[in-house]
Amino acid sequence: MAVLRLAVLASGAGTNLQALIDAIVSGELSAEIVGVFSDKSKCAALRRARDAGIPATPLSPKMFASRAAFDAAFFAAVDAVRPDLIVCAGYMRLICAAEVEVRPGRMINLHPSLLPAFKGLHTHQQALDAGACEHGASVHVVTADLDGGPVIAQARVPVLPGDTAEALAARVREHEHPLLVETVRLLGEGRLRLGRKGVYLNDTALDTPLQLRANRRLA
Repeated sequence: MAVLRLAVLASGAGTNLQALIDAIVSGELSAEIVGVFSDKSKCAALRRARDAGIPATPLSPKMFASRAAFDAAFFAAVDAVRPDLIVCAGYMRLICAAEVEVRPGRMINLHPSLLPAFKGLHTHQQALDAGACEHGASVHVVTADLDGGPVIAQARVPVLPGDTAEALAARVREHEHPLLVETVRLLGEGRLRLGRKGVYLNDTALDTPLQLRANRRLA
């Protein structure tokens, strides 16, 4: 089986990117990151990519007259590295529907909540404000709907008494990394397949998202 070619999109610290890099270096993940792309020229994710010898491409939205024009140029750069899978790992921009729709089943996003709960930003505070007893992270298929694509896999953590948004975020982040790595691993092995309307495991449609277990595997 060919090694999975990944393009990673990021806007911030790049800790999930680093998790992918580390998993590839350790041999846990059979993949190659062929490019890292960002809308923030000084973000730490680009530095992590360069430190690992991965091509890193920033592109500023300010250089374009519209969101559609930016996205067209941005994804032309992504397409140039010929990725099999595009991974949004802390990429904080909405993507135009036109760019999503021409890449069906080829883009995933890591979102810090148990979707469909708490879409958008400030998810940890949203969970606390709602009195949730459980929180976590989801990997989902990117569609034109904000955080609305089919959910592939999730990791769950309890909300503890006295939690702050920062404490809850830190606990969720510990699970985000193995969740993303394991999802990408199954996609690379061909066991997971992303369709326009659903997710398939061993060619059987998933009724519910896969769950990250204590052994850091999905089931």
